[in-house]
Order: sequence, then C-alpha cells, then structure tokens
Amino acid sequence: MAGGQTSSSDREARCLAEEPLSGVILFDKPTGVTSHDVVAQTRRRLGKGVKVGHAGTLDPFATGLLLVLVGRATRAQRFLMALPKSYETVARFGATSTTGDRDGEITETGRVPDGDLPLPTGVINQRPPAYSAVKVDGVRAYKRARKGEEVELAERQVTVHAFDELARDGARRTFAIRCSSGTYVRSLVADLGDAYCEELRRTAIGPFDVADADPERIVPLNEALSFLTEVPLTGDDARRASHGVAVPDPAAADRTVGDAVRLTDADGLIAIAEPRTGPDGEALLKPVVGLRG
Repeated sequence: MAGGQTSSSDREARCLAEEPLSGVILFDKPTGVTSHDVVAQTRRRLGKGVKVGHAGTLDPFATGLLLVLVGRATRAQRFLMALPKSYETVARFGATSTTGDRDGEITETGRVPDGDLPLPTGVINQRPPAYSAVKVDGVRAYKRARKGEEVELAERQVTVHAFDELARDGARRTFAIRCSSGTYVRSLVADLGDAYCEELRRTAIGPFDVADADPERIVPLNEALSFLTEVPLTGDDARRASHGVAVPDPAAADRTVGDAVRLTDADGLIAIAEPRTGPDGEALLKPVVGLRG
C-alpha cells in the first residue's frame, strides 16, 4: 500500500504465519465414532506438538457437529462449550432402553401414544441419564453403570429453547430441539413416555452449523470467537491486557456480570475478558484467558 501502510488483511496473514496453528474445525461426526477418536485422528493429521481438544462430546451412536479445538482454541473451551445446541432426533415409542438410545438393552412395552404430546420448553429440571459422562465421586457415571452399580444423578436446571415435532411414522416421531449446554436429549425423549433415541444428530452449536463442516479447514480463532463482543484496545491498555491486567470497560452499561468479550488490538486477539468492579467501583474488563504468547 502507498506510504508503507499495512492493511488489516496483511496484518492477519502475518499473525497467522507467525503464530502456532490455532482455530476451530467444524467436523461432521459419523455414527460409530467417538469424539475422542475424532480428536486423535486430527492430532495425527496435524502432527506432534499441536494441542487438540473438543467442545462437547457426542455419543458414539450420534452424528453431527463436533467443534474440534486446535492450539490456543483449547484455552477457550469453556466458552465454546457453553453455547446452545440444536439437534434433530428420531424417537422410537413403545420401548425403553437402559442407555436411552439404540445401543442399550431394549425392552418392548408396546405403549405408543396417540395425538400430540406435551413438549416441554423453558427452564426445566432434568436428571442426567445413568449412562452419561457426569462424574460421581470422581468416576464417570457410565463406567459405574456398566459395572452394574446403581447410579442416580442429581437433577439440574437446563433450558429448552424450542421443542418441535417434525414428522410421525408409526411408533417413531422426529423432533427438532434447541437447548442450553448440558441438556440431555436422551432424557428429554425418555420423559415423553416409553421411548428412546433411535437417531440423534447435532445440527448446530451456537452460530456454527453442521452444513458448514469441513474437516480440512481450521476457522481462525478470532473468527470462531466472533460470537463474543469485540473490544478493540490500543497503546497502554493493549499492553496491560496482554499481561493479564484489567483495563477500563468502555461500554460497561451494555454488559451484565459474566458477559465475556474479546479483547483485540491491531495484531489480533489478546484475550477473553469478563466484567469486574475495581476497588473504587470502576468498571473493568479482566482477562481470564490469554490468547497471545
């Protein structure tokens, strides 16, 4: 560019070239493959030394969107895991399953409902299934259940934003569900009566859609975190934030406690920060996840 100026795209390209591989892969997981398998495959493909994780397990029988985290994206795992999820599920009525899905021990009951069903939405209390990854005294619940131990997990509050019936075919009904993180679709289906999940597909996680899945593309971290409000910093504030020091919040009135933001400067991402109140009552943004260095 004229005058020796550097465009924002040039800066981004320079940063990507200088920084270790980081970002998010949108992976469409097939049935019969575990989330751990996908992470292991990705790690082998990207080579030694590249940190890889994921943002939310999918059961082996389930298909659909898995967010695979690469490099510094693993540091932002909890923010990506907290995003709402969207699913399509085929529920089979007239039978129950020990696991809530087709992989469990099926018991035929023959009780198939007629007509419309009450589909719960809003904030509800839900008990996770015994065959889940929730830890009980440090051990995964499903491991205890597989040993024949009695497992009863505490209820938790989850939010079902939408629960719609899409189709009916004999004893089977197809539903579309949009819910908060931590919601078990298997439990939602089981609570409808004698039913279990015959098919389960995750179609979206927050702004990410399974239609955009591409195992070969790593979405740059700043783009992947664009669901967080960007707060651009310059000069001293940018330098302080890069060292984990809280900086003034220029738009505190627009935020509530716990609202995370992206702190950036001319060179890209600095950190994820959360609102704090300083010793004199001033509104601050405290870096909680460093994304540089």
